[in-house]
Amino acid sequence: QSRVVEFGGGLVQPGGSLRLSCTASGFSLDYYAIGWFRQAPGKEREGVSCISNRDMTNYSDSVKGRFTIFRGDAANTVSLQMNSLKPDDTGVYYCAAVYRPGACLMRDYVYDIWGVGTQVTVPS
Repeated sequence: QSRVVEFGGGLVQPGGSLRLSCTASGFSLDYYAIGWFRQAPGKEREGVSCISNRDMTNYSDSVKGRFTIFRGDAANTVSLQMNSLKPDDTGVYYCAAVYRPGACLMRDYVYDIWGVGTQVTVPS
């Protein structure tokens, strides 16, 4: 089966850093877009960042300049480096994939392969 699995969640103090990874199994990411989404309790799921198979990237305004999405840490893996973390970054972070060569969108409805999520907690 086609799956993506998130790694790297945890608790980090404000101003700290964390690196998340999303690894695909059952398919190759060569022609897929990868998106990161997050959801806090009582809030709607929001797009965080995405990367296309051509390494085009997008970021939400709230994380721009602090987060970086990239390929290369491991085979068939997309990573999200998160710096200068804030309490508002707290939530469950989901990795999602869709076959879409050449572009990526931060719209959850376009993705059809989803991980189960990993918790990121930044205390107030």
